Amino acid sequence: MELPKSREEALALLHEYTQGPGLRKHAYAVEAAMRAHARRVLEDEHAFGLVGLLHDFDYERWPSLEDHPFRGSEILEAQGYPDWFRRAILSHGDHTGVPRESVLEKCLFASDELCGFVTACALVTPAKSLAALEVPSVRKRMKDKAFARSVNRDDIVKGAADLGIELEDHVAFVIAAMRGVAPELGL
Repeated sequence: MELPKSREEALALLHEYTQGPGLRKHAYAVEAAMRAHARRVLEDEHAFGLVGLLHDFDYERWPSLEDHPFRGSEILEAQGYPDWFRRAILSHGDHTGVPRESVLEKCLFASDELCGFVTACALVTPAKSLAALEVPSVRKRMKDKAFARSVNRDDIVKGAADLGIELEDHVAFVIAAMRGVAPELGL
């Protein structure tokens, strides 16, 4: 899973295409979750992290289902990112028709929506922080369809199941991973 790109190069690409702080922070959160998953499954932490960092880099410019993540994949190809890397990013959306087969692809899908939801849950805590956020609070908010309504709860549940991890354990795992970059996330 050799990757000839540095984190600095990936960050430059993210920052070139993504100006909004919210989407940048989402990228950092998914990167942290992906790095933690790589350690869990004994895979390449750098490769997993960069897939997480760049999975939505094109979304701000091309948010439609017709364009995202296809436009990003084209840009990544032109930048020399390998096929497996682009395939992982394409697989994180069901609308692309790219099935999730590798552990990398499954980890990205399982992390993406959950990182967004955990962020929303942390932002409504009194301290607006990940420090005190607990799994039961996240699970309770998942039942409230009006809370963070754009987050697909079915994808969160399916992502954990596809990894063979109990949902509560996966939520705790992602919270712990995100706590490691809490200052960068403003949480």
